[in-house]
Amino acid sequence: MTQKKMKAFVLQSPGNMGLEDLDLPAPLPDEASVRIRSVGVCGSDVHYLRHGRIGSFVVKAPLILGHECSGEVVALGSEVGNLSVGDRVVLEPGVPCKKCWYCRNGRYTKCPHIKFLATPPDDGALVEYKTWPADYLFKMPDEMTFQEGALVEPFAVGLYAVRRSGLYPSASVAILGSGPIGLATLQAAKACGAGQIIMVDLMENRMKLAKEMGASHVLDARQGSVAQKIKDLTRGEGAHFVYETAGTAKTFQQTVEMVRDGGSIVLIGLPQEEQIPMPMVEALIKEVNFITSFRYNNIFEEAITLMENRRVNVKPLITHEFPFAQTLEAFDTAENAKDQAVKVMINL
Repeated sequence: MTQKKMKAFVLQSPGNMGLEDLDLPAPLPDEASVRIRSVGVCGSDVHYLRHGRIGSFVVKAPLILGHECSGEVVALGSEVGNLSVGDRVVLEPGVPCKKCWYCRNGRYTKCPHIKFLATPPDDGALVEYKTWPADYLFKMPDEMTFQEGALVEPFAVGLYAVRRSGLYPSASVAILGSGPIGLATLQAAKACGAGQIIMVDLMENRMKLAKEMGASHVLDARQGSVAQKIKDLTRGEGAHFVYETAGTAKTFQQTVEMVRDGGSIVLIGLPQEEQIPMPMVEALIKEVNFITSFRYNNIFEEAITLMENRRVNVKPLITHEFPFAQTLEAFDTAENAKDQAVKVMINL
């Protein structure tokens, strides 16, 4: 590569993101340089753009967004032996220290020193080229498109939550929220053998997509008691597993009504409220298992394998695509056209 500059969309302050010229980075010995080809717009990206923070993660300096991404290897560091120039790859966004207690015990996603794309202070993938440790680059099957490759990350969120919950074949499942993570959880639950999958949402386009992607039943949250309808569909018992992906206080609280005695509630969505009152007496009487799930851990290869073998199909998630130059329009669509958009993809 002879060029010395590259284009990047840089967030300077909340609401202020624009195209800039940056120096082209050279890979370190254990890194590869990747020409980014597709980037999915995540709700967290939109939140950083509009508000400049998510919880304790605060944008204090210029930041490049985008963490759902795929691309093509264009250069290799001197120590990289598992990749070749020209390989098509998916980037796992989180790179841990590999030395702390969590890393040494296989829970690297909890590493206190983890470097995560598009999470302050670490830059993301809305750039023409990105250097990244080769250990966290996964080769894509030949038939997988770059757009599908960018969807490995959100699918991994759903798959990790399902695996973490201990879902077993024939179990009944209720999923609150039919956005990208809810639909990814739907696909993961199907792949893991769920017997019945009930999706809940209030947007017509997302409910329609949930049915097309294999939900047994789709419930409109605006019509009647969803908890009662779930009980009616599960012989009066409630769901064995309830996955919360909407990230609202109301849906958090509703999970206890929807789960059967001895069942499991899996909290995936990130609410804006730091504290949410819960009906804990009912949860105690039911002996509910509460499980939280954040990001993923050791699951990218499994996600790619399921996609490669067509055990899951994430392509219907993509409703809108934009070229790199129209990144701001892509963000606007993801934020303000939710009645039409599910996953917005940016192609470089």
